[in-house]
Amino acid sequence: MSATSKVPLKDGMEGFVSDWASDQRAFKGVPWGKAMMWIFLLSDTFIFSIFLIGYMTARWSTVEPWPNTSEVFALTVNGVSVPLLLIAIMTFILITSSGTMAMAVRSGYQKKRKQAAALLYLTAILGLSFVGMQAFEWSKLIEEGIRPWENPFGARQFGSIFFMVTGFHGFHVSVGVIFLFITARKVLRGDYDTGRRGFFTWQKGRYEIVETMGLYWHFVDLVWVFIFAFFYLW
Repeated sequence: MSATSKVPLKDGMEGFVSDWASDQRAFKGVPWGKAMMWIFLLSDTFIFSIFLIGYMTARWSTVEPWPNTSEVFALTVNGVSVPLLLIAIMTFILITSSGTMAMAVRSGYQKKRKQAAALLYLTAILGLSFVGMQAFEWSKLIEEGIRPWENPFGARQFGSIFFMVTGFHGFHVSVGVIFLFITARKVLRGDYDTGRRGFFTWQKGRYEIVETMGLYWHFVDLVWVFIFAFFYLW
């Protein structure tokens, strides 16, 4: 048999499993870090989908009136109550950070080290601002008497679902901010140009980690769009 001959692929489900398990075609040319991130984001999509479906089920099944979000999430500015002002600012910040993240990925592949690092730092700072505003929002709601088990504005399920879903998303943003700072530091000092070994440092001259972080950050932003629509606009 020739040394260059290949073992034929199996047919049917057995071939499908064999192909994915041996990485013959499914992930050919794709860095494992990026492939694993896609798999993680797929699993996370299921989790957030279950949370939002649970929210819809609770809202449709409760016999108590659901709180008016325009009143619950309003801010008072100069004596005037402005509905959803803080939420609008938070959404603007997170969407803006998605743009800076996309530019960081582009700069990374162009080997513009300082520009990529600056954009990563900016993205992390915007994410940190979002988390800070979310903490302020939580403190305001807690001060007004909203708890996971109690809600003076209406249905008691509101507090438990709100804190769970927004807290889970806020945790994702916080983790992303930490890794953005780590990646930015490594990009700035040239770890991906020199091939310096260490945490999150891959092959010399390769900036896939910036794109992988971008995938995670864009996912977090996309999830917030759904949370914004379900919790604040519905």
